[in-house]
Amino acid sequence: MLDGKKTLFSGMQATGNLTLGNYLGALKNWVNISDDYQTFFSVVDMHSITVRQDPAELRKRARTLLTLYIAAGLDPEKNCIYYQSHVSGHAELAWILNCFTYMGELNRMTQFKDKAAKHADNINAGLFTYPVLMAADILLYQADVVPVGIDQMQHLELTRDIAIRFNNIYGDVFTIPEAYIGKAGAKIMSLQDPSKKMSKSDENPNGSIYLMDDPDTIIRKCKRAVTDSEGCVRYCDEQPGIKNLIDIYCACTGKTPLEVESEFDGKGYGDFKMAVGEAVVSVLKPLQDHFADLTRNKDYLDKVIKENAEKAAYFSGKTLRKVQKKVGFPERIR
Repeated sequence: MLDGKKTLFSGMQATGNLTLGNYLGALKNWVNISDDYQTFFSVVDMHSITVRQDPAELRKRARTLLTLYIAAGLDPEKNCIYYQSHVSGHAELAWILNCFTYMGELNRMTQFKDKAAKHADNINAGLFTYPVLMAADILLYQADVVPVGIDQMQHLELTRDIAIRFNNIYGDVFTIPEAYIGKAGAKIMSLQDPSKKMSKSDENPNGSIYLMDDPDTIIRKCKRAVTDSEGCVRYCDEQPGIKNLIDIYCACTGKTPLEVESEFDGKGYGDFKMAVGEAVVSVLKPLQDHFADLTRNKDYLDKVIKENAEKAAYFSGKTLRKVQKKVGFPERIR
């Protein structure tokens, strides 16, 4: 805890292109809560290589993602925004924690089973021990809270189990992290299949709105969004496509579903979809403009990357040295 503030850690993978769902469901929330915590927001590029990546593309996507963090409103003077791969403590602590994690625990991880099924030709050890690296990410900064989605909750529970196990052996070393429970970010579904979350990896490009989509593309995707034959704008489970569009409209305008129903009472889906598209454009345009300005300022971004990596290394190093001493590694001669 620094300056009376609790510590918060989170990160995103440097794969695919961020969607509107990533922004409204996570990134926007990070910005909203960032002043309340001592924060570490990582571009988790080490996690990305459990699946084969094109090296040049991975570097490009990592820089794009870090730039988007800032463009979305995270001030790098107040938030530590850094590349996971630039802080060796992540890998060093992960190895130690591997030795305090049981095979049976990792075998129960549902995400490993899902990813192994998708990448049957590359079921590597990194994919299996991915949750241990995630535990290291969190415990390295003594994080009190971690914003996680339902799909990552199992990994956070494992992180807690590993930390408690280590503390029971060596004393009070790690803070036991809690899931961040705050105002839920909007859960945005695919425009083409509202039973699935909007995803970076959706094979149908019309299913997702990407943060860098131009206004014409955004409006076109909204117009093509799957709806139904009911013909009325109602917020109900029986109309999942319309419900999803209402969620998007509400997240972009601050209105309630009831207000949206009233606004479009008696109007057709064409008018509603157009309004949703325009609302999304109004939210993403400032972010896109800021991103473009940042991208042109290479020296500024390089400075942020260097200084934040040093800051992350400083904080993580304190934890790592403590852990190394506890397990019996010889002290380094400085």
